[in-house]
Amino acid sequence: MTHPHDPLDSGSAGHPLQVEAHGLDVIADAERRGTPRSLFWPWFGANVSVLGISYGAFALGFGISFWQALTAGVLGIVVSFLLCGFIAVAGKRGSAPTMVLSRAAYGVRGNRLPSVISWMLTVGWETVLTALATMATATVFSRLGWGGGTETKVVALMVVAALTVVGGVMGFDLIMRLQTWITLITGVLTIVYVALVADHVHWNAVDALPAGSAQAFIGALVFMMTGFGLGWVNAAADYSRYLPRGSSSRGVIGWTTFGASLAPLVLLVFGLLLAGSSDSLSKAIAADPIGALTTLLPTWFLVPFAVVAVLGLVGGAVLDIYSSGLALLSAGLRVPRYLAALFDGILMIAGAVYIVFFADNFLGQFMGFLTTLGVPIAAWAGVMLADLALRRRDYDEGDLFRPHGRYGDVPLLPLLLTLAATAVGWGLVTNTAASWLTWQGYLLEPFGLGGKTGAWAYANLGVLAALALAFLGTLLLGRGRVRSQEARAPSPALDEGALNP
Repeated sequence: MTHPHDPLDSGSAGHPLQVEAHGLDVIADAERRGTPRSLFWPWFGANVSVLGISYGAFALGFGISFWQALTAGVLGIVVSFLLCGFIAVAGKRGSAPTMVLSRAAYGVRGNRLPSVISWMLTVGWETVLTALATMATATVFSRLGWGGGTETKVVALMVVAALTVVGGVMGFDLIMRLQTWITLITGVLTIVYVALVADHVHWNAVDALPAGSAQAFIGALVFMMTGFGLGWVNAAADYSRYLPRGSSSRGVIGWTTFGASLAPLVLLVFGLLLAGSSDSLSKAIAADPIGALTTLLPTWFLVPFAVVAVLGLVGGAVLDIYSSGLALLSAGLRVPRYLAALFDGILMIAGAVYIVFFADNFLGQFMGFLTTLGVPIAAWAGVMLADLALRRRDYDEGDLFRPHGRYGDVPLLPLLLTLAATAVGWGLVTNTAASWLTWQGYLLEPFGLGGKTGAWAYANLGVLAALALAFLGTLLLGRGRVRSQEARAPSPALDEGALNP
């Protein structure tokens, strides 16, 4: 199979496309090639979506000033994608999917818990991105007078879902070719969009936005972290596992962080300027994050905008559906990778239908989804990052698949840390827009933070608390376990029957 981590070469070499055979297995030395620089393409392509502009309105929605929102956005984007960069190092050290490498910390079968959570998050994200692309297309068609009703939405959903599912089922080879073209097309058209609507920016209005509280600033910061890097951290090693083991760790961290952060940073700044210039636009974005951006455009650019919006969102959804399939396999499902991706595609379509045709408050549900699953994923990331920091050697490939190997079957420490950190985290977040989440925030009153209606209620402290507690707990209590694992002799070669215990 063509190696996927050099998309420019693979796209021009004329190799026939084929369904990727790799699932949870470790990539053989003969197939590991490329350089950390090639990580730029998938990460940039997955995050160049014009949805980044809408995050400007989301950030200002916390009631903070332009400068506060800019600071929260820059810190949230860069720091969260830096976490992805660190976990991407595990990919080149173990050459297996992220949720297989996680078995070193959680045990072979104990890792099924974070795998299920990872699967839920990636399926949720691909569903949200598909729904956004569908709504954006309908809005564009409505403005053009071509109809934007139910029929348009159904057709748009079918096209977007088909692109996403085909990419996820085919696997890396097609995904990397797609990401290169998505990067180039969306990059150019996004620049044109910025040029066309730049005259809608009114600096006086932006600069006059009043400053918000420290709690509101922290809330925006955490929301940006969960909306960007923490939404990818559980898949961060899936795209570095084909690199040779000798690849520069600094290069992997740097190119992952740079590739993923570059487009969101630029788009966020422009989004803050647009949303800060018009309160009505900011409110419209909350209802239709992509479609609302078309209201500023001349008619002739609506179709190109629809292209850039759909391609940018598909770029993220394709990577999500690929990783969600891998997470489902890691959770214990015994089917080929492409069938797992296909199953996730069916769930994605069902979820997108609900969002597009039945959900009333998109932003409220979206924020509730991000913060709720962001807490256990932050706890998992804390355990994974600390475990990775404690290791001095590469992973033992065979024992990642053996319940009775060095990594154990169901070790209690990481699972208890994750559950405890999640319990604390959920007790420190709230979401009033989603009725099914009103049980959260139960620790705000006991901790003296003003309860569910106090100043700290929307600061989303639980995400940071879960990350910190799990990281520090693993760092303090897990050192002996890692040292004993690394003291053992290498295990025998892996037999195929042990791939999915």
